[in-house]
Amino acid sequence: MIRSMTGYARSEAQGPWGRLSWELRSVNHRYLELQFRLPEDFRGLEAELRTRAGTRVGRGKVEAALRYAADAAGAAPLDIDPDRLDAVCGAVERVTTRLGAAAGAADPVRLLAWPGVVRQEAADPAPVLAAALKLFDEALEAFSEMRAREGARLAQHIEERAQIIESLAARVRVRAPEVRSAWLERLQSRMRELAVEIEPARLAQEAALSAQRLDVDEELSRLGSHLVEVRSSLKSKEAVGRRLDFMMQELNREANTLSSKSQDAEMTRCAVDMKVAIEQMREQVQNIE
Repeated sequence: MIRSMTGYARSEAQGPWGRLSWELRSVNHRYLELQFRLPEDFRGLEAELRTRAGTRVGRGKVEAALRYAADAAGAAPLDIDPDRLDAVCGAVERVTTRLGAAAGAADPVRLLAWPGVVRQEAADPAPVLAAALKLFDEALEAFSEMRAREGARLAQHIEERAQIIESLAARVRVRAPEVRSAWLERLQSRMRELAVEIEPARLAQEAALSAQRLDVDEELSRLGSHLVEVRSSLKSKEAVGRRLDFMMQELNREANTLSSKSQDAEMTRCAVDMKVAIEQMREQVQNIE
């Protein structure tokens, strides 16, 4: 099943380490371009995140943003170093004694802020990093599902246009022999009007050359083959956007050749309608991974 290059997903999780949230969005791009916006403490995950995203996304410009709010209740408790505090307090007392009445009482908050007075063990980062990876996988799954749903709609649109092209090709196939016969009749009528005698062999030669110029069987056959390839690509599990884009060029080439060979208003209209349908397909193909 094909996938769209546009998509969006958001996932959140709450735990003892705080709140995590991922937001993924993507737009069309010729290749795969991954952009991560991560808090500083999560920078080390980027290589692993790229690997995981690369297994699920083939093309597109993907932006992935992680937000993290730590839970203050889960922070490690403060631990006061009594020896360091005694040393600081002793220094404050000596300064106070030296300055006498000019000195004021020591501010406890400032004492706590003095380097070494408070010791706080760093929380183990492993749980929150593991949670961020797990949550990213969940967001990536929802992101892929959305792109697949959009891809199914694109495939339906392309299939509808393919059916239109087949219908137009069938009309051209029926009309082409009539156009050749009408051309031959006009030629014979013109000769009678001019009272011109032409040898049967020469007339047959002219008719054969005209039939060759007006023959569109090869173009119609190639149109059919290209549509078969388009349908086959729509069923592929691989990224087929570039292949489909190439097939649109080939379909348009055949439609242009039909238009140039046309000597009939009805066939010309069919060729123009084909090009319109092909252009509509091409616009949708630009969104396919």
